[in-house]
Amino acid sequence: MNHLVSDFVIRIKNSAIAKRKEVILPHSKINKEIGKVLVREGFLEDLKEEGEKGKKSLRATIKYENRIPVLTDIEVISKPSLRVYGNIKKINEIKKRGRRRVIVSTSKGLMTSEEAQKKGVGGEILFAIW
Repeated sequence: MNHLVSDFVIRIKNSAIAKRKEVILPHSKINKEIGKVLVREGFLEDLKEEGEKGKKSLRATIKYENRIPVLTDIEVISKPSLRVYGNIKKINEIKKRGRRRVIVSTSKGLMTSEEAQKKGVGGEILFAIW
């Protein structure tokens, strides 16, 4: 798959649906940052780097509550064929469609919509997770 972000989040979603405890993911800077945000937001328990210098991977531990995954679904918003950029107003419109966390790539780094709103920055709307 060519799009690192969608590949990363869909692998996590599929592992949660299959009730896997851990999933091995491809390593990249953006994947690592997305993983850190998901750990901070409570969708993943842990994220570790594995492998040698030439071939690294990430091992993510999916969070469960009463044997049910915390992660329900993911909607990839920005795709390689159509990048979606937005300011705070557009980000809040996407967020209001339900109990969603919207992950945004800004000039100040990767963050959730709430953090972007506090800092007053917009950016590329990567995906929504709930």
